[in-house]
Amino acid sequence: MKKSYLLLHIAVILAGFTGVFGKLISLNEGLLVWYRVLFSAIILFFILTFFKKDVKQSIAEKFNIAYVGLLITTHWIFFYASIKYSNISIGVVCYCLTSLFTAIFEPLINKKRFSIAQLLLSGLTLLGISLIFHFDSSYQLGIVLGVISSAFAALYTVFNERLVQKHNSIVINYYQMLGGTIGLGLLLPVYLQFFPVATWIPSSTDFFYLLLLSAICTVTLYVLFTEVLKVIPAFTVNLSFNLEPIYAIILAFIFFNEGKEVNSSFYIGCSFVLLSVILQSFFSKPKNT
Repeated sequence: MKKSYLLLHIAVILAGFTGVFGKLISLNEGLLVWYRVLFSAIILFFILTFFKKDVKQSIAEKFNIAYVGLLITTHWIFFYASIKYSNISIGVVCYCLTSLFTAIFEPLINKKRFSIAQLLLSGLTLLGISLIFHFDSSYQLGIVLGVISSAFAALYTVFNERLVQKHNSIVINYYQMLGGTIGLGLLLPVYLQFFPVATWIPSSTDFFYLLLLSAICTVTLYVLFTEVLKVIPAFTVNLSFNLEPIYAIILAFIFFNEGKEVNSSFYIGCSFVLLSVILQSFFSKPKNT
């Protein structure tokens, strides 16, 4: 169990860099995400080939895994759109709503009772985040996009939790990235009609950042994420990912000078987020291993 929490925290740290790459890469959110899932699928294919993992699945199982990949692909599109229409801080703060959406969606999808404790812990996190960052009314579109993004992230985690009990983590991520590549690839021409770009081809700098984003913040991160879901409940995982905005906002301060001073409210807010994660980690029961 301790190893799973360590892996979860490593995944959270890696997730903190995704917003930074979203700001560094000049492509719009649609192309950025398509190249991300494409490069990730290629990397995973070579990993599976090298380790001679059996990727054979029935057609039904492949579609089952791939459509969950469309959920994470959609989450990324809205997440990066939120960042590009506002800033990194807005996008990652809105991501904290994922634990609240999970506390709502999981009982509805899995036909379980709502957990008052989970809802209260989510509220504690939101209180902490509100102290860390005060929303600017000029960023309303970015906030709306960020809220939609967090809803899709919650759905992805809930459905992915089912898959991890039956399939290998790398195989799951391979078919999910493949599903995202094909699904978004089919929609991309229509998408770019509404959001035209000067070029589809990334620059050499963008290409380098996309490789890092795919290899470190996608393949490595989501393999860890999938492994952790075998042991730790979906709500706890998403609640722990509420630490991501703290790392991401600090990185945004350092690299992009987003103009937010770290004052006493920042530290108080961080304390609330940490407290919610520690409490859930303490009270959650491990799954059968």
